[in-house]
Amino acid sequence: MIKSLAFAVALTALLSGSALAHDAPGGGEGAKVTLVYDHKLPNVPGKSMKGVLVEYAPGGFSEGHTHPVSAFIYATVLEGTIRSQVNDGPVTVYSAGESFSEFPGDRHGVSENASKTKPAKLLAVFVVDTTEQELTFPIKK
Repeated sequence: MIKSLAFAVALTALLSGSALAHDAPGGGEGAKVTLVYDHKLPNVPGKSMKGVLVEYAPGGFSEGHTHPVSAFIYATVLEGTIRSQVNDGPVTVYSAGESFSEFPGDRHGVSENASKTKPAKLLAVFVVDTTEQELTFPIKK
């Protein structure tokens, strides 16, 4: 019970924009991208875990993008529905509680709120080289 309560308090602090939070590049129209967690992994020298909260307004989206070649990403939809396409895979709609991964070198061509009337949020957790400062790069057309 106490562990569950402590976890809930920690998660609430993380998602509400703690003192670590600051806006990160990578947004698009109707998208707010915030770095909410950044910690070196003590058992994996040279790697860090970074949490990025992506908040989409109704109809909001992120431009097509890639991530550092060292990045493995696990994303969980926290609220609403997210339409996503990685590489040439199918465009998939994920609802709150569902997750997907991106592997090093993947292209994220579609990332958007699937709703025109309700907001959506996702938490993307990166395992990435500690030296990486930029986490999102636009796809050049």
